[in-house]
Amino acid sequence: MAHFPVNHPARPLYRVLSGLIGLYILVFGVFGVFQTWGEGLFGRDSDWALGLRTNLAFSLVSVVFGAVLLVGASRRDNLGHYMNLTAGAVFLVTGILMMSVLQTSANFLNFSMSTVIVSLLFGLVLLATGLYDKVGTAEHAEEERQRRYHTIGER
Repeated sequence: MAHFPVNHPARPLYRVLSGLIGLYILVFGVFGVFQTWGEGLFGRDSDWALGLRTNLAFSLVSVVFGAVLLVGASRRDNLGHYMNLTAGAVFLVTGILMMSVLQTSANFLNFSMSTVIVSLLFGLVLLATGLYDKVGTAEHAEEERQRRYHTIGER
């Protein structure tokens, strides 16, 4: 079983990264809602917000996701750890699925290739931040460190 590092020294940097991603997604969603308000929920027009193509449904989902990521980045417990792991997986899966339907009528979130690339990039960064921002007691961190640096025969 893989062991996540506990109390990693760069944990504040990872929380800032996930917070910046959450802030970008929230601002993108708000701009997208204003840009696409009055159009169909799953419209396929060429509406762009902050360099990414969007529709009303994708903008509304982005507002919710951005707010959730900001809450997770502001927490000092393991809630942010689990939220970043989950959000990273969701962004990666969404990017891959939307890339597979990019030029079809199944592109209900109105993704473009640039939106797919940003989704995959955000997914990788959020997954990485989720791997390194686990919080625990000093004893738990030392136990994980010992388990990581010692072979089975040395215990």
